[in-house]
Amino acid sequence: MKEFFDTSVLVAAFRGGHVHHVPSLKRFAAAVKRNSACGIHSLAEVYAVMTALPVKPMIPPEQALLFVEEVRKRLTLVSLDTEEYFAAIQNTASRGFIGGRNYDSLLLACAAKCKAQAVYTWNLKHYQSLAPDLAPRIQTP
Repeated sequence: MKEFFDTSVLVAAFRGGHVHHVPSLKRFAAAVKRNSACGIHSLAEVYAVMTALPVKPMIPPEQALLFVEEVRKRLTLVSLDTEEYFAAIQNTASRGFIGGRNYDSLLLACAAKCKAQAVYTWNLKHYQSLAPDLAPRIQTP
């Protein structure tokens, strides 16, 4: 697998007013399923974020679902088995991180599982601190 997309990039790709929209959309538009992936959990995150954005008009559920369907069509979805899932949580705890950093750890485990050569995110510091071994591959679009 050549590239892995963090939820932060996917949300920016779909939200026209997002500060990182243009580079995120460009990278996502070039993605093809055989070379591009995201964590299956990102489907739920994209839906949750898009339907909760404080924008007027609000993004309706059916529009957010279209975004999720586009991710599903364009990217390979990577999931973790129970042992991999628990190991990701252990990684978060062993590094002393709390809260939502756990979700970043899960996505990084998915990136490692699919042997991503590039991990695209707008949360560079968080990702690099959670996975120092992947740090050279973690970048912005």
